[in-house]
Amino acid sequence: MIQKLFSYIIPIKIFKKKSQRSKIIEVTWANGELVLDSENTNYSYGSLQRILRYGLRNIGYEAILKMEHILLLGVAGGSVIKTLVDEIEYKGKITGVEIDPDMIQIANQYFNLDQIKQLEIIIDDAFEFVLKTKNKYDLIIIDVFEDIKMPNFLFESFFSERICSLLQNRGFVLFNTMILDEAHNVRNRKYITEINSELFVSKMLPRIEVHNEIIIIEKVA
Repeated sequence: MIQKLFSYIIPIKIFKKKSQRSKIIEVTWANGELVLDSENTNYSYGSLQRILRYGLRNIGYEAILKMEHILLLGVAGGSVIKTLVDEIEYKGKITGVEIDPDMIQIANQYFNLDQIKQLEIIIDDAFEFVLKTKNKYDLIIIDVFEDIKMPNFLFESFFSERICSLLQNRGFVLFNTMILDEAHNVRNRKYITEINSELFVSKMLPRIEVHNEIIIIEKVA
């Protein structure tokens, strides 16, 4: 494909759409691969895939292969799903929650997300879904952004306690956050201190791809 070859020299935009939820969504050939971007940041594939892959590697691929059900809050183009299925060869169930139906349409069209049989996509607000679900999960991946902004509810103790209550024994939370200023550093450290240290072990993987910091929580009791 000519566009793919030329993308090693210069990024080639092949799709752009205004979305009510995500404002601008773009699909671009960059360095030989398709990536999904918002106006100011990478949404799927590219740097985001590297960030979440790093978090999954820290949890351990062998541990992930033994899991039965993974929940993803914030699907976008589904790059972390492709990492789970194609690279780790995870065979269990994946539930993806995405608020923006336009995003899923693009993910299906350009990234073949609808061909992954073990994946169930639910169009819903992450906060609402977490309140309603009765399932327990071995891994909950939180990757919820509105361009470069993260909704405040993600860092509220009520939400984090609810997330942790949905974990199976020895389950994990992988929370992708963005650090743009000192206030965000303070926010993340406050978040960590509010996790119950008797039931969970928490750690941070700082400064991944410059602005991202991953928080990993493991249920140990």
